[in-house]
Parts: sequence; structure tokens; C-alpha cells
Amino acid sequence: MTTDSRPHVDVPQPAFLFDLDGTLVDSVYQHVTAWQEALAECGVPLSVWRIHRRIGMSGGLFLNALQRETGHELDTETLERLFSLHAEHYLRRIGGVVPLPGATELLSYLQDHEVPFAIATSGSRVTASPAIELLDLPPDTVVVTRDLVERAKPDPHLFLAAASLLKVDPRQSFVVGDSVWDLLAAQRAGSMGVGLLSGGYGRAELQAAGAYRVYADPADMLDHLEEVGVRPAT
Repeated sequence: MTTDSRPHVDVPQPAFLFDLDGTLVDSVYQHVTAWQEALAECGVPLSVWRIHRRIGMSGGLFLNALQRETGHELDTETLERLFSLHAEHYLRRIGGVVPLPGATELLSYLQDHEVPFAIATSGSRVTASPAIELLDLPPDTVVVTRDLVERAKPDPHLFLAAASLLKVDPRQSFVVGDSVWDLLAAQRAGSMGVGLLSGGYGRAELQAAGAYRVYADPADMLDHLEEVGVRPAT
């Protein structure tokens, strides 16, 4: 009989910090259209593509960037109205929002195999809650929304808060997102980034922003979990 003399090293499962819109639920274009309508009501007509390039960024930074690019100066009252109108228009479209392929299966697999995960979104609790309900998550799932942190993406606060609530080291975690803003925030949090194409950004863009791996959608990621160190618990 032979014995394995190799030393045993306990390596914890990685944790996963997921973005929401465009990563787990197919809602990017509902947000884009909601922003376009809200801006038009406030006298700022804007092309869809310009808005899409900012989805996933903090709403405040998003509006600052749009003011700079369009030359429109928006006062505090108008900015507050924009946020309210965006939420109103988005929630009217919530019936068209569905989980992305493989999203519920991926999260169920992680839960069944005791892999910690959380959701960290730049969306407010008002707009995020209906989408999160679609994922059929256990009630104790860690969810961090924009309302709970000082700054949102590309700052790392959302992911750092999620890691803290999970009681995991962000440096031992993967951030999974569909936008360059997710991946820039991941780098600043000290986490490795995984990019998904399901939000409309290209593979090269996500890789340039720091994605270690890029997958089509959650289903594709589920098929390749060994590439990010997930092994069934024994």
C-alpha cells in the first residue's frame, strides 16, 4: 500500500461578487430606454448608444459625464427629478426583465456547493428588488445596492461592502460583471474580474478593463467554473 506524501493545503473556495443588470438579469436595455425617456422629459435628448456606454456606472457619475459630453447644465432639482423619472420608467418595463440564461442555475449550483456569493449593484433598492426577486434566491442572500454605500462603480465600495458582509477577503474573490465599470471596480477592490458579454460590451473591452476570463452569459460561466477554481465540496 502506498500513501500520498504530498502535503495537504486547505484552500478556501473563492467567493463571487456579482453585478446584477446585464450580468444576472437581462435588464440593460430597459435601463437605457428609461434613462433616455427621463432625459428627454428634462430637455436633454440623447442617443441610446451614449447612454449604454455609461450603464453600470454610478448614477451620479453617469449624469456628470452626460452633462460634460452634451454641454447641458442640470441643477440639483433637475438631477433629483431625473433619478425619480428613471426609476418610474424602468419599473414600467420590469415585466420584460428576465433572468439571463443560466443565471438561476449558476447561483443554485454555488449555493448547493457551499460557494459564497453576493450581489452588488449600482442600482437603487427600488429598481433592483424586482429583478432580484426573479432569481429565486434564499432570503439570507447578501445584496448591496447603491443606497448602502458612499460611492458606486467604478469605485470599489459596493464590492468591498459585499465581501465584508460575506466575511471573505476581496482578494480571494471574483467580481463578475458585464461592464468595464464592474471590472475597474474589481481591480480597485483587489479582486479578479470575470466578464460577461450579456450586457453589450465586447470581449476586447472587458479584457482591457481587467477581465481574467470572459464568458457569453451565466450559462457559459457555469459550464467553465473549473477555470475560476470552483470544485464541489467534499
